[in-house]
Amino acid sequence: MNRRGALSILPTRGLAALLFVLAVMWYAASSQNNAAAYLLLFTLAGVVVVSIPHTLANISVLTATLESIKPTFAGQEISLPVEIVNESAAARHGIAVTLSKSDNNGERIDNVPAGKAERVALRFPAPSRGEHRIEHLWLISIYPFGFHKVAKQIVTSQTYVVYPKPAGNPALPRDMSSSTKSANRSEFGEGDDFAGVRAYVQGESQRHIDWKAVARGQALMTKQFNAELDAEICIDLAAARQSDLEDRLSQIALWIIEAERARAPYGLRLPNLKLAPSLGQAHFHRCLHALALFK
Repeated sequence: MNRRGALSILPTRGLAALLFVLAVMWYAASSQNNAAAYLLLFTLAGVVVVSIPHTLANISVLTATLESIKPTFAGQEISLPVEIVNESAAARHGIAVTLSKSDNNGERIDNVPAGKAERVALRFPAPSRGEHRIEHLWLISIYPFGFHKVAKQIVTSQTYVVYPKPAGNPALPRDMSSSTKSANRSEFGEGDDFAGVRAYVQGESQRHIDWKAVARGQALMTKQFNAELDAEICIDLAAARQSDLEDRLSQIALWIIEAERARAPYGLRLPNLKLAPSLGQAHFHRCLHALALFK
């Protein structure tokens, strides 16, 4: 999503300090009738005035493109990819990208070449579960002298989804099983026969990660067992025993992660939704998306 925005300019602490120095210089020059002091005074004052259009020009031609945000779990970190495009014939310098006009700790871009683009990723903690909207972000610059702060508001309609934080008992209850093959098992993931590894799913338990492979510099992989491959389950919100709804949704999210890790086809049953048993990333995120938007 590409947006232009309105500009606002504010003085900085550097300007306040300089004005104090200029006032002292003016007093000294006027009391002693010193021509050299007057010259220095007017030179510095001229620099302050000239810096205003330069600071405005440094940011006025920039546009921002927000890319899609990957869903994540509550309490983890959101990553917002932003592309800053310089459509002018001159390089732009010292650009900060933030979600708040008063935030001085945003991602900084030192240089955006003429006719080029630079990318940054804004990171911030994921709020509570649900769908959230980013209504605007800010491009901020104090270049070249730091006397003025120019902020450009970029209006957006970007949305992102936060899944419930996985929490609770990782063991899948027996009565969730819809297959006779799993009737004598109290949880998946504890089969006796090792069946290989698969890619680690974000948010799942780390107790089956192949840490030896990680130590060798390989990607995160999860061990799976033959006993994990035979079950088919239906995860029902009613099976979560917690009294608080958010705690129940956290429990269901954990069961979904564990079922996906076990490679046991799983479905989801909510009061207003029923998803048939399946496997894979598309089904995994479909189930968690339903939990995120559940009311």
